Amino acid sequence: MDQLLSELRTSMDGLPTGEAENRLKTYGRNELARRKRRTGFMEFLFHLRNPLVLILLFAGIVSGFLGDVVSASIIFFIVILSVVLDVFQEDRAEKAAELLKEKVATTATVLRDKTKMEARLSEIVPGDIVMLSAGDMTPADARVIDAKDLYLDQSALTGESFPVEKSAAPPKEKDASITDWGNCLFLGTSVVSGTGTAVVLKTGGATEFGRIAQKLAGREPETEFERGLRRFGFLMMEVTFFLVLFVFLVNTLRFAFFPGSLEYDVFQSLLFAVALAVGLTPELLPMILSINLSKGALDMSKKGVIVKKLASIQNFGNMDVLCTDKTGTLTENKITLVLHVDINGKDNEKVLLYSYLNSYYETGLRSPLDDAILRFKEIDVKDYVKVDEVPFDFNRRRVSIIVDRNRERHMIAKGAPEEILKVCSYCEVEGQLLDLTGELQTTIEKTYRDLSSEGYRVLGIAFKKIKQEKANYSISDETDMVILGLVAFMDPPKVTAKESLGLLGKSGVELKVLTGDNELVTRKTCEYLGFEIKGVVLGSEIGQMHDDALAMVVEEANVFARVTPAQKDRIMNALKKNGHVVGFLGDGINDAPSIRTADVGLSVENAVDVAKESADIILLKKDLTVLQAGVVEGRKTFGNTMKYINMGTSSNFGNMFSVAGASVFLKFLPMLPTQILLNNLLYDLSEATIPVDNVDPEFVEKPKRLDIPYIRRFMIVLGPLSSIFDFLTFFTMLFVFNASESLFQTAWFIESLCTQALVVFVIRTRKTPFYRSSPSRLLLFSTLTVVGVALILPWIPVVGGLFGFEAPPLSFYLILAGFVLAYLLLVEIVKKWFIRKFSHRLEQSLVPLKTGRRPAELEHHH
Repeated sequence: MDQLLSELRTSMDGLPTGEAENRLKTYGRNELARRKRRTGFMEFLFHLRNPLVLILLFAGIVSGFLGDVVSASIIFFIVILSVVLDVFQEDRAEKAAELLKEKVATTATVLRDKTKMEARLSEIVPGDIVMLSAGDMTPADARVIDAKDLYLDQSALTGESFPVEKSAAPPKEKDASITDWGNCLFLGTSVVSGTGTAVVLKTGGATEFGRIAQKLAGREPETEFERGLRRFGFLMMEVTFFLVLFVFLVNTLRFAFFPGSLEYDVFQSLLFAVALAVGLTPELLPMILSINLSKGALDMSKKGVIVKKLASIQNFGNMDVLCTDKTGTLTENKITLVLHVDINGKDNEKVLLYSYLNSYYETGLRSPLDDAILRFKEIDVKDYVKVDEVPFDFNRRRVSIIVDRNRERHMIAKGAPEEILKVCSYCEVEGQLLDLTGELQTTIEKTYRDLSSEGYRVLGIAFKKIKQEKANYSISDETDMVILGLVAFMDPPKVTAKESLGLLGKSGVELKVLTGDNELVTRKTCEYLGFEIKGVVLGSEIGQMHDDALAMVVEEANVFARVTPAQKDRIMNALKKNGHVVGFLGDGINDAPSIRTADVGLSVENAVDVAKESADIILLKKDLTVLQAGVVEGRKTFGNTMKYINMGTSSNFGNMFSVAGASVFLKFLPMLPTQILLNNLLYDLSEATIPVDNVDPEFVEKPKRLDIPYIRRFMIVLGPLSSIFDFLTFFTMLFVFNASESLFQTAWFIESLCTQALVVFVIRTRKTPFYRSSPSRLLLFSTLTVVGVALILPWIPVVGGLFGFEAPPLSFYLILAGFVLAYLLLVEIVKKWFIRKFSHRLEQSLVPLKTGRRPAELEHHH
């Protein structure tokens, strides 16, 4: 200790005030990290980088340039609304780091100039000597100099349920995690009982707690769904750029080499190509997503789940691995007495009575174990009168109370079983007093070991009758006692946890437990929950693993004990790198970084503020079965989002492909730019009700994800099908009806909108439409309404004149009905073939990285 004080250039008298001020300038204030925040305007501009948003902005500018003010206004409104919502959500999440500052005390007792004084927490510096007592928060990371019965609650930092004993003794295990060191105190933990003196080692961002704060102060990592959307945006940019460039170049070449072959100029060709880009853009996707996610959030709120970040609902549905802390999430984080047994492990009411008397009359600050005893059962002890007490101390690790009842005096001791045995000469078995032979002592030790190996925290109970009464008793009276039995404690699993984990398993979500608690306690909790342990890995082992080795280990093991917050992050990043969509459920300060790192971060109603602020989703009910309900809701939301994406990339692509092809051989534009924009607007209105559509039960059975190669293949295979009937319409209008330019454009406007809108009933399900899967009434109504509007628009003179429509002959509608029915039938046939041919690829995309060999690191865990 002298060497440490020397290295810190301090002494037991504390720092001089002047030196403390100098160190404050050198090390900075004892405050947690805060990220420099952009201005609201800069944050808004930062969100415009999304490729899909850039396409929409381009589409809006073009619409305005073409005089379609309504379309331009709608597009700009959608972009601004979606970006503002994103900025607002991120602003709320950033408050997590700021809330960390409020989790610690504002002042601490320190020695300065050989005098005790209260110093502001922010002014604590390395080398300060701090004084701690029950109820205090630890103001910084510090090394214990002196301690008496010092117990700290580290559960928020490490996840360990029971108070941890601290002393000046160096740690026994050199490779143990720093948070397991018994001679170190950490910022943000609290003193449960006892007193202590410590020297400050680290302050602010250099503390263990500060490192967590720095993690929270950084930018949130991109989630799986956000990555998918970004890739989708780039896909749409590629397709749009190719088609627009193709159309414009073809027409430019025709102008150059065949000047009389076109009835429009290069400028009109450019406007047409740009309108084509607008037609290809799924501009309602942000709105569809918002409606979809808002509906999902509303449904989840009715089940006791608050969604803070709307995009997390998609990730929730896509999640295939759920990592969870144990304490407070799977367990109640409330220590409970579960056993009161004799030395043979049989229930014994006398053991309960004597442990109750000891805890009831103990005058020191009661530990959580005492509270658990008193809470277990209310026992009438008014016949017992307390005489004296021999208080707990660190050396003997037991407490004794002396009581009188009916003129009989008893000393009752409670403490660590090995320390209780030291003062016992006898034992009581089924009411008989026996000498404590070596054989009986072995029996007691075996019972103790068995309970400990099952994850219980165990205390011994002993007593003796006192024949010679006196006023004061001491440690010297704790001799020749009778060991009565043992009391065992645990942090019990939540009542609904077992059911919820079973439901998640059936939903294709694999559970992995990541806890700071020890492996024995964790094993016992998993046993209670009926959770099959495939492999247990300790934090000390992870600390020695390379990332490649860890990537294999995380696939095999499903319990990780004694892990630090940084190791939890490593585990989840390894899982994400392996191709998993990862969720994390936690409630402590130590869980906040992992909640933020996960694709979807979850917390519970009784979590610390920091964890709740970091989370995307908060469970308001203790009933964890809402987890599975949330997963199903997320999958429904994702399912409806995929319907719009598939529609936008297949039917849109097909129709625009037809336009591009027609522009090669027609003298006039196959559709006017304003007609393309109107077509796109009406189509989007028909799809606006997709968020309330029914989702097939089979779709929500397993996790899915936004697979861009699958979407691209879907677009290429199903998109051109509509072009077949588009070209049939072209030839029919040119060679059957000898259509004029306006009639041709009108006929194709009607046909393209009808096929594009009605095909949703085929694409929305893998089943046979209507027969085994029915759309929602709203989707049916909106689609049929838009089709009806398309059929009658050319007959309305004002609209016809505005958009250049010409009423087609009635015989055209008969041919149109045949084309539409044939198209839908063909799409259904090809869809079935496509699902048989390529759906396995979608399933394979959900299979994470696997290795053929068994990780050597796990062999000894099985």
